[in-house]
Amino acid sequence: MGAGTSGATSRGLRGTGAGILFGGLTAAVSVAAIGRAWAACDIGGGAAANGMTLLVLTPLIWIAAALPWIVLHSTLGRRHSGAAWATGLLFAVCLTWFLVTWLGMPDSYPAPLCPGNVPPWWPRLLPT
Repeated sequence: MGAGTSGATSRGLRGTGAGILFGGLTAAVSVAAIGRAWAACDIGGGAAANGMTLLVLTPLIWIAAALPWIVLHSTLGRRHSGAAWATGLLFAVCLTWFLVTWLGMPDSYPAPLCPGNVPPWWPRLLPT
C-alpha cells in the first residue's frame, strides 16, 4: 500500500516540478521580450514604471504557464509522457508568442519609433 502511494506522489511531483520550471522559463522569456519591445518602441512611462508593471505581471504569467504543464502531466503524462512534453512545449512557445505580441506591441499606442508598433528586432517571419 505504501509503494503505490509513493509512486503516485512522485508522478505528481514530476508534473508539478515541470510546471514550475517551464512556467518560470516561459514567464522570464515573455517578460524579457515584452520589456525589450517596450524599450525599443518607447512605450510606457519610463524604465521604472515599465519595470514595476513587468514585476507585477511575472507571477501571473508564471502561474498561467505552469498550470497547463501540471494538468498535462497529471492527465496525458500518465500514459503518453512524450506527448505531454511535446504539448507542453508547444503551449509554452505559443503562450510566449501571444503575450509578446499582445502586451509588448499594443496597437492602440502611438509608437513613432516603431512603424506598426513592431520593434525593429522582431523577426519578419513571425506574425504580430
